Amino acid sequence: MNFANDQTFRGKRVFLTGHTGFKGSWLALWLTRMGAEVTGYAWAPPTQPNHFALAEIEARLHRHYEADIRDAERLQAAMQESCPDLVMHLAAQSVVRTSYQSPRETFDINVMGSISVLDAVAALESPPAVVMVTSDKCYENVEQVWGYRESDALGEHDPYGGSKGAAEIAIRSYRHSFFPVDQISRHGVRLASARAGNVIGGGDWTKDALIVDVFKALASNQPVEIRSPTALRPWQHVLQCLSGYLTLASKLLSNDAANYCSGWNIGPLPGNEIPVMQVVRQFIEHWGGGEVVDASRPGQPNEANILRLAIDKAIWELAWRPCWDVDQAIEKTATWYQHYLHQDQDIAELSLGQIAEYEAAMQTMQISLDRSPVKI
Repeated sequence: MNFANDQTFRGKRVFLTGHTGFKGSWLALWLTRMGAEVTGYAWAPPTQPNHFALAEIEARLHRHYEADIRDAERLQAAMQESCPDLVMHLAAQSVVRTSYQSPRETFDINVMGSISVLDAVAALESPPAVVMVTSDKCYENVEQVWGYRESDALGEHDPYGGSKGAAEIAIRSYRHSFFPVDQISRHGVRLASARAGNVIGGGDWTKDALIVDVFKALASNQPVEIRSPTALRPWQHVLQCLSGYLTLASKLLSNDAANYCSGWNIGPLPGNEIPVMQVVRQFIEHWGGGEVVDASRPGQPNEANILRLAIDKAIWELAWRPCWDVDQAIEKTATWYQHYLHQDQDIAELSLGQIAEYEAAMQTMQISLDRSPVKI
């Protein structure tokens, strides 16, 4: 489980798409901390401010491309120049509400962009391991109270979820058609996808993201207005999500990679799915004060009310475990934004410090599991 304490990624060439975004910038920082040679490929940072610039991540990269993943020719040239051992694809249109405003672009980026990545992988002379990141929204949501499993139907009702379900179908199609698991010795590509729950953490300024709205309101001494107070989501800290991606990547880089070429849910343990209103109240508690008001209204864009992920497969087959519960995730997020607001700590040091904290939690978890009579 604890890839951070071994040499899995040291010296590895990693091609990372979406590295200027929220999750991608944290992943780039963590990979470079572990000694990986990271090439980033993405649009310019999508928000101002942004974690990528604040943490000065570009200076840590081997190469940095500002380009569109749908530009197949440029993407292929960049990937060939990188000659990666590992490809991690995070670039996406990631906002549900934006997908209602720009459905065609959402499908184009999330589906055809993913296909551009897979085509570029197919053109490489030295085949890599590949982690394609989609979303927990990829599942057809029937408002069930139990978590969705990797074998459940794909295709959410909103354009964002539909695009992620379609991306998963495209990935599965490429795996069966061009990178069959039983022929890895011939083609060499080890392809898997990861479907993460709702991610929070410092450094996020994504439009319409819950924590971003909460921070902006509290920083301005304004009440926090929330649109979907009862919506239940599988909340997790960005580092917990990324630890799942990295655990999957480490398995794909191992000698038994064929066992891991499939789709994987990366989410919190049961009980960490709490309503939006509770998330906000816990954030306000860690912040030290503030008010929240219900701003929901009829006719707003539809979003699923209940969403849970079943992570049994990742626990038992990847030997991955979440290390922070939802309250710890909220506390670490509030702490990050308070340091940012007060400008009392270097952002790179702040983020690297939280990475070190999560690595320590992973180590504690591993020791506990090693002592347990039931092994995973």
